[in-house]
Amino acid sequence: MNLGTMTSLQSPISNLQSPITKIAVFRALYLGDLLCAVPAFRALRKLFPQAEISLIGLPWAAELVERLPYLDNLLPFRGYPGLAEVAYDERRSSAFLAEAQATGYDLAIQMHGDGSVSNGFVAALGTRHSLGYRRDPNDSRLSLALPYCDDDHETMRWLRLVGMIGASCDETRLVFPHGRGDSSRAAALLRELPPGYGPVVGLHVGAKDAARRWPTESFARLGDALAEQLNARIVLTGSPAERPLTEAVRNAMRSPALDLAGASDLGTFAALIARLDLLVTNDTGASHMAAAKGTRSVILFGPSRPQQWAPLDGERHHALDALAHGDGLADLPVRVVLEACAKQMNREVVRET
Repeated sequence: MNLGTMTSLQSPISNLQSPITKIAVFRALYLGDLLCAVPAFRALRKLFPQAEISLIGLPWAAELVERLPYLDNLLPFRGYPGLAEVAYDERRSSAFLAEAQATGYDLAIQMHGDGSVSNGFVAALGTRHSLGYRRDPNDSRLSLALPYCDDDHETMRWLRLVGMIGASCDETRLVFPHGRGDSSRAAALLRELPPGYGPVVGLHVGAKDAARRWPTESFARLGDALAEQLNARIVLTGSPAERPLTEAVRNAMRSPALDLAGASDLGTFAALIARLDLLVTNDTGASHMAAAKGTRSVILFGPSRPQQWAPLDGERHHALDALAHGDGLADLPVRVVLEACAKQMNREVVRET
């Protein structure tokens, strides 16, 4: 569905006479998932500029909410039966739902999957109106529910949803603001790079799902090829939990690499990504951060699908589908990734790695 079609859709909610002053958005997911939903948050803010928009999310998202002008506060998700993101505790969940019902939200929007389980949680918030997707065509728990399509692009999926209540859907750009302090900290970290004038290339070697990780040996070979052929200076990024992965890459490389896994908070990480000339990453939150900061990237997909998760700017962000080269990421050749990197930097690969 194109944007022009989405913006023309109407719904009873958009024609209500009573004002929408309090909105709850349920999306208790991680960095990449939240960044993909930013255009929908922006559209909501444009439609309801005076409303209080609360994100029901995971605790880590507090920093994201503080930085985005489209959201006002974070309500930490307390769990619900069948949702794995937070361990379910009946007492905590019931207390959260009771408080939400007492608050009296006018509108709740389910942005947490296909609705099979999450529609039950959103319905339990007790809002006057509710909106989301449904897998079952007979699911009537929400005021308005659209059929869930597995093949939708994740950003377009949520823009299409808020378009049903009249939210303008003409802006798909991801954003994550960072400040001067973030930039200063990122600059200080990068001072540890080896001296030189070559491009600074980040390798983000982790992903929550091990199936979405290109092998560390392949990342090491790519890092050496970038350093030797394109004079690149290599930065390894990741969370504290991903240090064993970055250490494995650094130890396998012949060329020096600056390992910054676990060395930055979210704002500094954003500023660090913004300073790179190129990011090579698995399909994870780092790829969407590169899209938000406008940093050129090469993104390695498998088994996830680029049609659903690749940044929409396919020229600046080059998606490589491992399934086009074999059964998974282990079969994705270093040569193919190296050539994609060279193309992104307007350089030429000289020889096989």
